[in-house]
Amino acid sequence: MTGKADLKSLVPLIFGFSAFQQLHAASELQLFEYLTLNGPSTCEQVAEGLRLPVRSARKLLFGTTSLGLTDRADGVYTPSAPLREAIEDGTWPLIRNILDFQQRLSYLPATEYAQSLRSGENEGLKHLPGTGNDLYTRLEQSPELENLFFRGMHSWSELSNPVLLDQVDYRDTATVLDVGGGDAVNAIALARSHPHLRVTVFDLEGAIEVARDNIRAAGLSDRIDVVVGDMFSDPLPSGADLVLFAHQFVIWSPEQNRELLKKAHDTLRPGGRVAVFNAFADDDGRGPLYAALDSVYFATLPTEEATIYRWCEHEAWLKETGFVDIMRIRSNGWTPHGVIEGRKPDAV
Repeated sequence: MTGKADLKSLVPLIFGFSAFQQLHAASELQLFEYLTLNGPSTCEQVAEGLRLPVRSARKLLFGTTSLGLTDRADGVYTPSAPLREAIEDGTWPLIRNILDFQQRLSYLPATEYAQSLRSGENEGLKHLPGTGNDLYTRLEQSPELENLFFRGMHSWSELSNPVLLDQVDYRDTATVLDVGGGDAVNAIALARSHPHLRVTVFDLEGAIEVARDNIRAAGLSDRIDVVVGDMFSDPLPSGADLVLFAHQFVIWSPEQNRELLKKAHDTLRPGGRVAVFNAFADDDGRGPLYAALDSVYFATLPTEEATIYRWCEHEAWLKETGFVDIMRIRSNGWTPHGVIEGRKPDAV
């Protein structure tokens, strides 16, 4: 007997892996670029332009049109409005980097999600080469994957950092310490957006090597410094008006996050601020959907403790480590990123 339940809402979930593969194939084959450059095209024209068998082009276009990635009218195909806008405003190359990241780095490990929930460990690591109990140790042993990781993280930062660049007040800030600043994507963006700022990137040697090259290429060596160190075992450089933790608190445990905030509090001058920039879950635990789905990656790969925490949890950590005037700054964009900041009390 067939059940009466209407389960149409499950279709995108049951075939979620197929939906991603349709999008990734369109990206890899450069379908949207072809349609943008050549205008409305028939299936046969797409097949010829992408050097595909006609039957393959038909499958691809059927998938992308059903998913709303392409439009079909009068027998010809065009990119859908969101894809066309992403290509026009320069967002699409960032999305392509993220799709490659998902396909090659996180897709297979994501199959270990249920086992990671059972064990409480990042079981997806077994699908990556090398040894070590965290993603970053494995990446150091695989330069190609490490480069892919940096490109993906760089793209995610560019997509999400408008809230950091445009919605945080830097008028009374002269110096920023970017703890765990990686390839300096946020430091460079801050220096460009706010010419009065001087930024110091503090990270491990491997990341700092990449950061040096990027800073030099950006022509900002006179305003961005680099310091090699471990954020947990080494003291933080002193003297900054603002200590920034970008995409760090999703990696570590609550205890480690409190430890980092305590170190920031100790190194800041009275009246100085700390800012935590990353994705946030809603206080009620009901979303946003982006953060909930992204949690699969955090459960299966980076570290055992990695997760997307709620705004209220960050707020509690800031209070516990002595910060006041705590403020939530929500992104105006489509990702669940934001900034939560606190101030070290003035000297009595």
